Amino acid sequence: MLHTPLYDLTVAQKARFTEFAGWEMPIQFSGLKAEHQAVRNTVGMFDISHMGKFVLEGKNLRQQLQPLVPSDLEGLEVGKAQYTVLLNPQGGIIDDIIFYYQGKSHNEEKGILIVNAATKNKDKEWILAQFPFDSLNLTDISQEKALIALQGPQATSTLQPLLEVDLSTLNAFEHLETDLLGETAFIARTGYTGEDGFEIMMGASAGQSLWQVFAKKSVIPCGLGARDTLRLEATMCLYGQDIDEMTTPLEAGLGWVVHLDKKGDFIGRNVLEQQKKEGIKRRLIALEMTEKGIARHGYPIFVRGNVVGKVTSGTQGPTVEKAIALAYLDSSVAKVGQVLEIEIRGKFYPAKVVKKPFYRSPSRLSKG
Repeated sequence: MLHTPLYDLTVAQKARFTEFAGWEMPIQFSGLKAEHQAVRNTVGMFDISHMGKFVLEGKNLRQQLQPLVPSDLEGLEVGKAQYTVLLNPQGGIIDDIIFYYQGKSHNEEKGILIVNAATKNKDKEWILAQFPFDSLNLTDISQEKALIALQGPQATSTLQPLLEVDLSTLNAFEHLETDLLGETAFIARTGYTGEDGFEIMMGASAGQSLWQVFAKKSVIPCGLGARDTLRLEATMCLYGQDIDEMTTPLEAGLGWVVHLDKKGDFIGRNVLEQQKKEGIKRRLIALEMTEKGIARHGYPIFVRGNVVGKVTSGTQGPTVEKAIALAYLDSSVAKVGQVLEIEIRGKFYPAKVVKKPFYRSPSRLSKG
């Protein structure tokens, strides 16, 4: 299995590990609930160096990327980022990604693309296949860079003393490059926890130093287990479970990344236009268990004895203190307040459809 630049440090911190997309990654350190609550209440740090990281360069880069995504990238300003999705011709989601636009240099535009670890190779092949030879330069820096997510209400006060730049000027989904511990660091105000925070990309040795500095500041190391419960409480989709090549962004509740009126043609546009016109037949909804029982991925959902969908993600939410889940339901029953049953190990447990998200942070910045 592959190891991130921070692997030895996380071993020394007595992390428990799991295999994830070919990487040996920390799933837990001090305990899932303690790590989860550290991010909600103070600050935690995650090794997310396994994520795919591409540097993109090319003439009219934003314009060239337009056909690949349903979001309008051409109007993206320097220092801004866009969460979006790569689509196949059927409107299905190849991956969910974040594109960070860095501006123009020597007549070429430059940006950074962060993709999921499990889909990195597929994404790279798909992107390059859409462009004429030499029109786009894609450099894969996934294994050479460390990527640390610093998340929680105290993320700014933890990172600010290490920087000369004023972090209060950096809004959500904005980014910059600056000096950090004597090295150039890419810092973005993004995250996958529902809290305010930053994702910091540096060279391997600099990333190791930064992890150790955070540890001395008593920042709690967190694993993939807490990352999953945090993102689920905030109803953020997980690729491969809540979204995949068989689901469209409209079905997944990601209609806000679809800018039909702002841009021209893109891959899958005709499917999304049809869904917009006729309505979607199923949608991703939020479920709350009303009695004991935790719904997990793949569990079937029933209404009056009929299967109407299945759970995509489910857990016990440490902050909301309830068993929660995401699921695709037929649109006829995907209404807030709908009562249904979930089959768990041969028994049926009641649940109801509730508004998304399950949790909204009082300190998190808006998406800008």
